[in-house]
Amino acid sequence: MAQAVKHGCDHVFFVGFLGAGKSTLARNLGRMFHRRFVDTDRLVERRCGSTVARVFEELGEDRFRELETAVLEGLRSERSLLASCGGGVVETPRNIELMHEMGYCVYLDGDLDDSLRQIRRSDTRPDFRSAEHAARLLEHRRPLYRQAADLTVDIRGTSFTDVSYTVAELLLERGLI
Repeated sequence: MAQAVKHGCDHVFFVGFLGAGKSTLARNLGRMFHRRFVDTDRLVERRCGSTVARVFEELGEDRFRELETAVLEGLRSERSLLASCGGGVVETPRNIELMHEMGYCVYLDGDLDDSLRQIRRSDTRPDFRSAEHAARLLEHRRPLYRQAADLTVDIRGTSFTDVSYTVAELLLERGLI
């Protein structure tokens, strides 16, 4: 099957709520298929020399979203990346456009309980203020994730290893990896 390349890029972007396992999945698939993986939050941190939490605190969410978009735009010059995106990447419509222009978007759809189990340090998660706030945020973002998704994978009650194998199989079937 021919590889699905959009405008010369063939990235696979992973989106979903915090704690969904996007970074773990990108890293696991990168190792399986010898492809480079990146984390957009880490790229923002490198770009501004500060943590995501500190950028939110000192510069605000709007500035963070601008930096996030700039990081995504910078991925145009790269090839065949597996990119874990921050949970709020879908808050900016331009980011959804960029992901669709540059590749394929996989939404890891899970429950809030799954996310809460994975969050070890809430102080590093600027979107996490309380379980109630996280629930509202998830409900707000769920339609945005669905809008962004070329493929949705239900991760409820599934291990990171099982999700990695399932996503690998689905991407192979589509000629994306």
